[in-house]
Amino acid sequence: MQLEKLLSLFGMARKAGRVSLGFDQAEAAIRSGKARAVFCSADVSDRVKRSLERRCGDWNVPFVPLPTDMFALSGAVGQKTGVVAVNDGGFAARALQLSAVTQ
Repeated sequence: MQLEKLLSLFGMARKAGRVSLGFDQAEAAIRSGKARAVFCSADVSDRVKRSLERRCGDWNVPFVPLPTDMFALSGAVGQKTGVVAVNDGGFAARALQLSAVTQ
């Protein structure tokens, strides 16, 4: 239930233009200081997870691996992706709150 709310929140943030989708865009958002939180699906590669986790740690951005697959995450945002960087403080705060309940 909470995971569905989280995925729905990602869809709303996407429609509002407040997300960066995919590894390259998420990494650019982290480096530019736009990213407020980064989420990744359970089935992205370990290399991607390690790289994002390290980059987020360097820039003090919360990194959250999600207990869902890329198919569900992609369906929520309307584009094939395994990584979502939320660039808005309000959306990020709610997403972090929902992800804490989900895990």
